[in-house]
Amino acid sequence: MRKSEREITDNIKINEIIATCECCRIGFYDEGEVYILPMSFGFTDIDGERTFYFHSAKEGRKIELIARAPHVGFELDTNFSLETGDTACATSAKYQSIIGTGKVSFVEGREDKKAALIKLMEHNVGEGDWTFSDEHLDMTCVFKLDVEKLSCKERK
Repeated sequence: MRKSEREITDNIKINEIIATCECCRIGFYDEGEVYILPMSFGFTDIDGERTFYFHSAKEGRKIELIARAPHVGFELDTNFSLETGDTACATSAKYQSIIGTGKVSFVEGREDKKAALIKLMEHNVGEGDWTFSDEHLDMTCVFKLDVEKLSCKERK
């Protein structure tokens, strides 16, 4: 990281930043091009090992890419505000951002899907007391991103 004074390394602070993000952008590599998807998400942090959870339809380009090229990049950002100055060079922005890499895989089994979907609902709605019918679980694709590398940056 070029400006190390902006780096955040405290796990609690990183999780607080993740908790305020509304969207995780996943970048897949697809035969010479990058395919970036903005996704709603949920996450866990177990002893510093972070996992992001997502849901989607069971078919389409991202499903094919998960099976074919599971190593991805990701980005989250929040708390952006522009501070205008008297000159263009005096204009700057406040922000918090996270980038990283990881491996995406499908979540199988109804109980594991339920647990992942509850994390999604907790993050997006603020509540975790949800039930899911077996029919809905069977027709929903749930996948996870196990974080391998992550860096977090903030400009106040």
